Amino acid sequence: MEETFVPFRGIKNDLKGRLLCYKQDWTGGLRAGIRILAPTTYIFFASAIPVISFGEQLERNTGSKPVFLLPQNIAPLNGKSPKTVVIYVFCIAGTITAVQTLASTSLCGIVHSIIGGQPLLILGVAEPTVLMYTFMFDFAKDRSDLGPKLFLAWTGWVCVWTALLLFMLAILGACSIINRFTRVAGELFGLLIAMLFVQQAVRGVVEEFGIPQRENPKQVALQPSWRFGNGMFALVLSFGLLYTALRSRKARSWRYGTGSLRGFIADYGVPLMVLVWTAISYAPVNNVPKGIPRRLFSPNPWSPGAYSNWTVIKEMISVPPLYIVGAFIPATMIAVLYYFDHSVASQLAQQKEFNLKKPASYHYDLLLLGFLVILCGLLGIPPSNGVIPQSPMHTKSLATLKHQISISVSSISSICRATVCTPSALIPEEHDYPYVFLLKQLLRNKLVSTARKSISKNSNLGQLYRNMQEAYNEMQTPLAYQIPSSLGLKELKESTVQLASSSGYIDAPVDETVFDVDNDVDDLLPVEVKEQRLSNLLQALMVGGCVAAMPLLKKIPTSVLWGYFAFMAIESLPGNQFWERILLLFTAPSRRYKVLEEYHATFVETVPFKAIATFTVFQTVYLLACFGITWIPIAGVLFPLLIMLLVPVRQYLLPKFFKGAHLQDLDAAEYEEAPAITYNGAFNDQEPQPRTPHIDSGEILDDIITRSRGEIRHVHSPKMTSSTPGSQEDMRPAYSPRVPQRAHSPRLGDLKLGRSPSEIGKGVEIKQTPSPRLSPLGQST
Repeated sequence: MEETFVPFRGIKNDLKGRLLCYKQDWTGGLRAGIRILAPTTYIFFASAIPVISFGEQLERNTGSKPVFLLPQNIAPLNGKSPKTVVIYVFCIAGTITAVQTLASTSLCGIVHSIIGGQPLLILGVAEPTVLMYTFMFDFAKDRSDLGPKLFLAWTGWVCVWTALLLFMLAILGACSIINRFTRVAGELFGLLIAMLFVQQAVRGVVEEFGIPQRENPKQVALQPSWRFGNGMFALVLSFGLLYTALRSRKARSWRYGTGSLRGFIADYGVPLMVLVWTAISYAPVNNVPKGIPRRLFSPNPWSPGAYSNWTVIKEMISVPPLYIVGAFIPATMIAVLYYFDHSVASQLAQQKEFNLKKPASYHYDLLLLGFLVILCGLLGIPPSNGVIPQSPMHTKSLATLKHQISISVSSISSICRATVCTPSALIPEEHDYPYVFLLKQLLRNKLVSTARKSISKNSNLGQLYRNMQEAYNEMQTPLAYQIPSSLGLKELKESTVQLASSSGYIDAPVDETVFDVDNDVDDLLPVEVKEQRLSNLLQALMVGGCVAAMPLLKKIPTSVLWGYFAFMAIESLPGNQFWERILLLFTAPSRRYKVLEEYHATFVETVPFKAIATFTVFQTVYLLACFGITWIPIAGVLFPLLIMLLVPVRQYLLPKFFKGAHLQDLDAAEYEEAPAITYNGAFNDQEPQPRTPHIDSGEILDDIITRSRGEIRHVHSPKMTSSTPGSQEDMRPAYSPRVPQRAHSPRLGDLKLGRSPSEIGKGVEIKQTPSPRLSPLGQST
């Protein structure tokens, strides 16, 4: 993205780029046909269930306490005292419910999918918005000149101020500095959201043992014994959903069932588990009082009074001027929050590893977000913004659709001659016009044919991949408009190329001991995405349909939603290197070698343990400060400023305490991994094991894409840094990882056997490209 701060230039460039491919955004989705329904349904469930949960959370946080009218408050009737009566007047629902959160997500999603810049970006009500609205309600509810009655009118003014600030940021090109939000800020923010999820899950389960504010405490279901029974049943439902949802997410790696069944369970297992545990909650319904277990509480959108907040614009003029001006303070926090969250979500949805062909649209999307915030504020519903991880999940789900190519019959015939197939096997009839076919098998056959031809000509590694790159480019479908591909065909793993080049092996003829044609081509095919608007529009319409289905949604137990909150928190942890470093700190020194025996982040081998520990402790203290401020009733609204403050802290303060090379590894722009170092001293002379059989592409994507930020993991060889002990002469000759070689992992031997440095390297054998340097994992200095 061009870094420009000239007013309106960023918006102009975004519009210019996206308008050129706007028509193709729609035609591409329509040509996908019924296959577009799979990613649409997948992202619909990923969006709708959290939004319903957030609606339940807001309904509880913005509800009013019940009012009790006692007998002495009742006037005598005909001069006689009335019989002993206690009248309860209860709050029917919170100021904001699931109806409002679903309506906001649907409305903003529909608008963005039609006129937004980046159609892969998913909009929705997020946890930070819930947190900010809770803070504002706590501020307003006890003020006589504001109170719950004018709360939504006041938030309307907050949204107006927020939109004006977003307009200013978009016009002045503030999105140009989005790349300065490094991994430190993004992962700390992600872990903060996970902590808030866990907090809400724990709080919700604890409240299952208590008396809800909106309920009559005299009813049978709220008697102490039944409250305890409700709480225990809530624990069963919450932990049941949590466990089964986590298990279903790993279904693709199960040994049972067909590939299509495992894939279906992995993609849709979580919403299915919500349905299953909701059904289980009805098992004891005939043996317990009504109200056990407690269920989602929300008015139907057509109920009397349920639509009163939709006309909040009429009440905005009733807000005292002091509060209109004061709304600028929370608006500043929300604008900062949306600027960060929306831009990072868009960035992760279009990271370069997804190989997107169409241009980005940061500035224009931020401008459009400002208009959506005003619209939501005037309707009395919480605004929606770009959400994580739904946005990168959307892009990932569409990677299964862009295995297509449009070519003519003559092109098919020439390919078939090279790949030993017949045109009739690929097309229904021979017509001289483009057809859309599945690309994956066709492209694979083309690349295999090219690789075999290059090997037969004794080509070296560089020539082989140049030929395959040319073959790949020939097969690409030209778009109406596209930016040049930043990735194209994947080359050899960086480690293999670098090590082979350093030893001079890259110029030698290639054979199948170096490059396994049949098995390696699948790894070399790029991740490609069907960039279109239809899936975003359809999922937003389906979310809107949930508003009409509110009577059905109210059958979901609240305890199931608390389990889902815990699931979202745990699901966001894998791939978060901050979390992985926290786990490393608690790993016993004698067991740290096990980290090396798995795929691990490259900083484990390039940064001393003391630096890793210091950096992690700093992040942990900062995280606890951000989390702690959310507990302060009024000051909690300032937590977005602490997130933004990480930018200057990272840029100016941390370099004073850490070496530049260490910071670069600990705060890497991409998720980089190093291969596992297999400890195999007992079987030094065995041949390498056969390669694993073909794995479903969905399982591969699940394995290489992180669940916290939706990033693609990169497998790199350990890098040389300024702290690397040893010199270039200490590096052993490099070989292809396909050929078994005797090599030593000095650090692994030290960690595994507890040897001194002088004893390292005796008798330890691995079947892996040797690490070019010592791993400082266990070093304390």
